[in-house]
Amino acid sequence: MTEIRHIFFDIGGVLGSNGWDREQRQCAVEHFGLNADDFQWRHEEVVGEWEEGRISIDEYLDVAVFYTERQFSREQFRRFMCAQSVPFEQTIRLARELSKDPRYTLMTLNNESEDLNIYRIEHFGISQIFEAFISSCWMGVRKPIRRFYQRALGIAHATPETSLFIDDRQQNLIPASSLGMNVMLFSTAEQLRSELERFLDLELSGA
Repeated sequence: MTEIRHIFFDIGGVLGSNGWDREQRQCAVEHFGLNADDFQWRHEEVVGEWEEGRISIDEYLDVAVFYTERQFSREQFRRFMCAQSVPFEQTIRLARELSKDPRYTLMTLNNESEDLNIYRIEHFGISQIFEAFISSCWMGVRKPIRRFYQRALGIAHATPETSLFIDDRQQNLIPASSLGMNVMLFSTAEQLRSELERFLDLELSGA
């Protein structure tokens, strides 16, 4: 049995829906009647700077959406963006149960812009579960860049060998594993509960 002291959760895709990924943007295209190709190109131009905290949400929207006159307001679009965030209650219950065990310190590792990140933390009700939210908007670097994980381990004062990282994307797990972190690919809350019980040698409810 591996002695784990830090457990890191991704947010989008594990604790809830993605914040502003391809499927959410497609919904915006359909809802607001945007040109899909143009929106995608403009999004890609600035998403890195936005998620790494170098520009604000208004600067992102200036480039991606409001470079021309629209029939809808900026506030309507921002409300729509937030409305795409849906918590995964079963996974959140698992994390909450783990957080009660004094052996583990729980934190998140996620790529997110600041405004959406803060909204999702509050909307998902997870501020009392995790000790820290290690997010790209505050780190200045995104997964799967290796430096992201190195900085996260430093902030947590954690060693790779006693850390477990849970993410729904294999490409985000590979660099963590290469640093010596234990990793777990998420697919469902039930699968995660089963793997956590086996890996940590405990019993969990809630999924």
